[in-house]
Amino acid sequence: MRVRVLILVFLLLGAFFIITDHNIHLNKGNEMNKFIGFYYSWFAGLFDNVKGVTGYVIRSEWLPQDKIIIKNNFSANISTNASKNYSGNYSK
Repeated sequence: MRVRVLILVFLLLGAFFIITDHNIHLNKGNEMNKFIGFYYSWFAGLFDNVKGVTGYVIRSEWLPQDKIIIKNNFSANISTNASKNYSGNYSK
């Protein structure tokens, strides 16, 4: 229900912007035809833009190309630090 209301509000706002931008008076017959032409053009452009964005998203590479190898140096650091004496020198 909310999605339908949001779509309706979006379409009405588009119509209001077209009316105010082109100074259209809808009570005149010839201007109603101009409004329908502008609105149809805006609506078709909207679909073209959505199609372009969707195509761009589909063609995008979402996974990394290179494999990342993570080395586990944690155990080596523990054994190295454990073999140090208190003066900081390695014991043999």
